[in-house]
Amino acid sequence: MIGKLVMVDIPDPQLSEATRIHLSRFQPGGIILFRKNLIDAAQAQNLVLELKALLGNDLLIAIDMEGGGVWRTNFLPYAPSAMNLGASNDPALARAIGALVGRGLRSLGINWNFAPVLDVNNNPANPVISDRSFGENPKQVSALGMAWAEGLMEAGVAACAKHFPGHGDTHLDSHLALPTVTRNLEGLEEYELVPFRAAVAQSLPSIMTAHIIYPAIDPDFPATLSKKILTGLLRERANYQGVIVTDSMGMDAIDKNYGRGEAAVLSIQAGADMIEALGSQASQEKTFLALEAAVQNNEISKQRIEESLARLQKLAQRFPIAPLEYSQNQQDLDSKTMQAAWQRGIVAYQNPSLPELGTNLTLLVATEEQSHNVSELGISGSSLAAALGNLYQLETILYDHKNPLAALELLQNTKHPIIFASTSRRRLSEEVKTLVKAAHPTLHLALWNAYNVLDVPAPALITFGYRPEAIAALLEVLRGQAQITGQAPIQL
Repeated sequence: MIGKLVMVDIPDPQLSEATRIHLSRFQPGGIILFRKNLIDAAQAQNLVLELKALLGNDLLIAIDMEGGGVWRTNFLPYAPSAMNLGASNDPALARAIGALVGRGLRSLGINWNFAPVLDVNNNPANPVISDRSFGENPKQVSALGMAWAEGLMEAGVAACAKHFPGHGDTHLDSHLALPTVTRNLEGLEEYELVPFRAAVAQSLPSIMTAHIIYPAIDPDFPATLSKKILTGLLRERANYQGVIVTDSMGMDAIDKNYGRGEAAVLSIQAGADMIEALGSQASQEKTFLALEAAVQNNEISKQRIEESLARLQKLAQRFPIAPLEYSQNQQDLDSKTMQAAWQRGIVAYQNPSLPELGTNLTLLVATEEQSHNVSELGISGSSLAAALGNLYQLETILYDHKNPLAALELLQNTKHPIIFASTSRRRLSEEVKTLVKAAHPTLHLALWNAYNVLDVPAPALITFGYRPEAIAALLEVLRGQAQITGQAPIQL
């Protein structure tokens, strides 16, 4: 039964014979789906039901559908990012959006969403959280995050608070390195831990761990592997009774420092209930075999396994895999609701003056934005130009991230006011900042990382995201058809 404490991903949109054999052999208790697995609603629903038939009624099928840049389907309405909702600061709206996210997932049969993010983002250099956080105020993050989670669960999908005890105050991405948060315990209690205490108080059914070292609590192990944190702090001190699931053990913070199998054993010993063993079937096998060996060697007790199995079974029975109808008419209505929510979260920075419709403008924007670990592909420069071309007589200058300064010559030839659009999840590179400084833009459209307004010498409109509904909302603002009412939930 140790396999039931493991979640894996699968390589394709269909179950190959090799994948079926692998899953049947190890009997994982959870499957997580990514964009690679999802083509359209019918295919996704069929895949979910096939997995349930293969692995049983207590299967947990998870996904990362946070909103904004972390969104695994391209056929469901796009929800606002958490920071966009933070800018409107309306728990009722957050709850409504959570419910719409849940409705889409429930239609596919997916019963566990790894959201909301309860990290309090107070570090402008944070490379992985940023717009995924509701903001930098712990009480605001608590109120909005809990409302969003309640809406999701009302729709029949389990919520998961992440990343405990907090990933907001880091300058490293745990996909690539092992970060440390040096705040003392008192500081953690007053800041990072506030939203997670709310999650415990409201009996949120699951919490995900962070691959981060917190020396004030445990100087030796990251939270995912720390008994002091998972058992001592979360189970015993906070009296949390729900499921503890790890973040992906394939992330370099764990894989390069501890190894897949060894880390899985340490995490179960520390108090985790489910291990995210993502990656190749060979790497997944290392996790299963290491856990089996630990049981045989009495490194993991039968009681410890039974405790986790009981929690996981309770979660699966509360949120069963049971797809519901989601009509096209309802999807269209939900998309309009999402767009209205995106619009409410747009923020004006330094009193921007909006260009008159039909004027001649030059748009400076990156050619494309690649996906980065957890986030999906960003908006392309040509797509943004096509949208803005409906409003203005537009000339477009595209730059490549590999050599942005090559666009300097094109800038010298333009005679029109310049709009710069930042479309990157990350902060601007020094080369791009040099390019933008030379451009002297009159307006900055910050379409992903809001902290980029700190690097651009121009007033800005901040959307906290670039999805189709976000761009449609931005166009409404630029047309003068919508008021700008959002307030940045971070210091800028």
